[in-house]
Amino acid sequence: MPQQDEVRDSAVRTLQALVRLPTVSYRDPALVDTAAFDQLLVELASAYPLLHERLELTRVATHGLLFHWRGRSAERPVVLMAHTDVVPVDESAPWQHPAFDGVIADGALWGRGTLDDKGCVVGICEAVERLLAHDFQPAQDVWLSFGCNEEVGGDSAPLAVEELRRREVRPWFVLDEGGAIAAGAFPGVKPPLAVIGVTEKGTTSVELVVEGRGGHASTPAPMGPTARIARAITRLEAAPFPSRTPQPTLELLQRIAPHAPLPLRPLLARAARLGPLLSRVLVAAGPESAAMTRTTAAVTTLSGSPALNVIASRATAGVNLRIMVGDTVASALAHVRKAVRDDQVAIEVVEQNEPSPVSPTDDEAFRLLERTIADCFPDAVPTPYVMMAATDSRFFTGLCERVYRYAPFRMTKAQRQSIHSYDEHLGLDDLADGVRWYSRLIEGLPA
Repeated sequence: MPQQDEVRDSAVRTLQALVRLPTVSYRDPALVDTAAFDQLLVELASAYPLLHERLELTRVATHGLLFHWRGRSAERPVVLMAHTDVVPVDESAPWQHPAFDGVIADGALWGRGTLDDKGCVVGICEAVERLLAHDFQPAQDVWLSFGCNEEVGGDSAPLAVEELRRREVRPWFVLDEGGAIAAGAFPGVKPPLAVIGVTEKGTTSVELVVEGRGGHASTPAPMGPTARIARAITRLEAAPFPSRTPQPTLELLQRIAPHAPLPLRPLLARAARLGPLLSRVLVAAGPESAAMTRTTAAVTTLSGSPALNVIASRATAGVNLRIMVGDTVASALAHVRKAVRDDQVAIEVVEQNEPSPVSPTDDEAFRLLERTIADCFPDAVPTPYVMMAATDSRFFTGLCERVYRYAPFRMTKAQRQSIHSYDEHLGLDDLADGVRWYSRLIEGLPA
């Protein structure tokens, strides 16, 4: 059997086993299925015996793992990251295959966590195991950090950072989940974009709260709590944050200019001088590109009366803010207050995180990522971008100035939309290509 087929089959078997374990994170620890996490660690140890025998393992948090692979030098250590937990499944969503069955169909493995983020866990571990089988030693120390509660912003990643600080480890670069080999990422651009997150938006959640007398539904008063909350939501929807193009987005546009439709090429090539105009173009191109230009606010939860015949005495709306580089938590909250324009709507901050610092692109570490992408995915256009979602890597920015976010898997637009939604799946050959990419990256670490 060809070696690539062996890699694929081994990786698929392991990922299938991991997907079948419902390692769902909840903010309430009592809801977590700890047995599923326990079994996941057993599966990893069984699938990757050399990794567990030859690398030093430190347990962090409840089920987090921090492996140390000693290289020929410890001068420029590297951290490869992923996480083993997943988000809950909406049982009413129209999954083609059950979320935790790990079904193989249509050349892909289907299930929660295939893309976010057990695919990266397997990709990294499979690459390391195969290199160890050939007695390979990396040029630099390699650390593997696998978090267990990333989806709820838990303590696993911060504790891993504490452990590295205790050992006085200063990583040369950190690589976590994030971008991908994204097909159809920009209108009219045919080649896939290998998007590498060089920063990520800050994640802040607030609740809009209105309280009132409540009462019987037969005698409603005007502008009760639910009506006032509804008005606040519509006002916020009607007042989007101002758009602009941060430096990573400008560089992205310049890099894709040669591949864009002819009328757009001169515009994109001069992105640095045409920022405001390009911001308007990106906003018009759709929600995915519009999110690249501004802080976003999404109303995600609503609550009101517990009964149909009772007027709510308290109504709330949860709002998730993704704060663009250049904005701050304070400026975002000020925008929300101004948009709502109602002193009777309280704004309560649930959690807050500032945007991450921008990592360098004119740098040897970033060029190593680019070269490895060109080697494994020659049709893709490597480019930096601003990542819209949050990752555990944000906790590493105080430890390392080069924090990158990239998963080496081909993803269609439908696959990207399936993350935290339904029909999440990863192509079998794409998983094997990801293993190859991680292997080449480790092999390519400079002495």
